[in-house]
Amino acid sequence: MSFPIKVMRDGVLEKRSSGLLQLWKKKRCTLTEEGLRLHNCKGGVGGGDAPGSAWSSKAKELRFERMATVDCVEYKRGLVYFTVVMATGMEIDFRCSQDGTAWNAEIALALVRYKNLQAVQTGRNRHLSTTHLGSAGEDEEL
Repeated sequence: MSFPIKVMRDGVLEKRSSGLLQLWKKKRCTLTEEGLRLHNCKGGVGGGDAPGSAWSSKAKELRFERMATVDCVEYKRGLVYFTVVMATGMEIDFRCSQDGTAWNAEIALALVRYKNLQAVQTGRNRHLSTTHLGSAGEDEEL
């Protein structure tokens, strides 16, 4: 049974390609409790704002469980540049407008929230397993 995914933010980010030219490509991004989904623009030149362009239904997902940090924040000419660092060490560069709450801050907060939740669940599981083992040992002594 799957639960609906809570969308925390939806909008456009630009991602630097990993190719030789390292061009900036517009992506429709959806920030959820599980990570960041990136949708490509298909059709239309210049990204998703152009008439006749559409966003692909296929998405690349950067899951928080594989993310290490969000860093390298720089502000230039009305844009925020930041890097998402994956657990493997791979770095993915993004940029967005400085208007409103910056994406980098929301991604970083969501990542911290996710990691904290994982730590709490791990602690509860340890507590439950030690409590269960402790009670089993007491029963045997009787």
